[in-house]
Amino acid sequence: MRDPYSVLGVKKNADPDEIKAAWRTKAKTVHPDHNQGDPSATSRFAEIGQAYEVLKDPARRKRYDQAAEMQQTIMQQRNAQREAAERAKAAKANAEKVMEELARTEAQRAQSQGQARQGQAQQGQAQQNQAQPGQAQQNQAKPGQPQNQSAGVETPEDVIERIFGAEGREQNRANTSSAQPAADETADAAKAEQNGERPPLPAKAVELIASLMRRFRGTAPMPEKAPDLSVDAPVTIEDLMKQNSITVKFADEREVRFPIEKGMTDGHVVRLKGQGLKINGMKQGDLNITLKLARDSRYRVDGFDLHVDLPISLQDAVLGSEMTVETPDGNRAVTVPAWSGSDQTVRLEGLGLPNGAGGRGDLVVELRIILWEKPDEKVTDLMRHMRHGLYV
Repeated sequence: MRDPYSVLGVKKNADPDEIKAAWRTKAKTVHPDHNQGDPSATSRFAEIGQAYEVLKDPARRKRYDQAAEMQQTIMQQRNAQREAAERAKAAKANAEKVMEELARTEAQRAQSQGQARQGQAQQGQAQQNQAQPGQAQQNQAKPGQPQNQSAGVETPEDVIERIFGAEGREQNRANTSSAQPAADETADAAKAEQNGERPPLPAKAVELIASLMRRFRGTAPMPEKAPDLSVDAPVTIEDLMKQNSITVKFADEREVRFPIEKGMTDGHVVRLKGQGLKINGMKQGDLNITLKLARDSRYRVDGFDLHVDLPISLQDAVLGSEMTVETPDGNRAVTVPAWSGSDQTVRLEGLGLPNGAGGRGDLVVELRIILWEKPDEKVTDLMRHMRHGLYV
């Protein structure tokens, strides 16, 4: 179904009254009886009803919000993964282009430097021939022969800056200290050119390309793990006392079973690694299970303590008494002190839930004064005398 908030036209933080009012307005507007000429009125009316059913129930609304948030996170991670793959592909293509152009540039540089050295040698020979006039015409350089053809040939730095732009220029400056000496690189290139081999790329250029690839690929890390999944698991006091195993069922019919351990109580979160969402291309997320204690007719839970009510009569509250209370370990005797009110408690140590530290919480007995089912004339007369200050 579509987003129920959009269907009803309310914001995600709308309160129940706003949701109910929006549903009534929408339902009246699209009701099939009022739109008999619209064939889509019935489906739209049903959609509005389904949206209201989801949002009016706090539990269903919470589950929908969690699922929607999780779906949005998954889409964001998939987009980030796709963008990172595109950047890596572009960076690889640029790197290959740089490698090809650098190889061509190095060959041109080696050729130009070889011709320059040849021209310098001819000039030196011509100077020697000036002292020997007979040989001047034989050894003089030919007119118009280039003396240095290296001018206009791009350097590796020029190629990288042209392809990678400012990013390449900044990275090139950062890597200048690790560059191989230019004389060694030129000599290697010239030697390879003479042997008919492809000239080697400068070490500085290779390092620069590697640095740029690392930077481009590292701008958006690839998503590795799917979002965690959070669910509630109903448990009973008996489950906590006996450390029973609990089974959580999912909509895809998958089941996850885990044991209750000492130290777990209402609201405790159990984290199961690798038991969450399954998404292709991503590591399975974790499963976070929150223990939700089911309502118990006898006890209330406060941390590891159990609370129980003990009804006492008026005379037992005034005079004190020996009573019996039901505990998880069987019936136990409880001494009610004389003159006890309903705000007093009796604590039985070590009869609560296992606390994970080798011990147990306490059983807290809360006293509740209960009157007789039928009025007692003697008690009523006594209370009347006490109210008016007449004591017998």
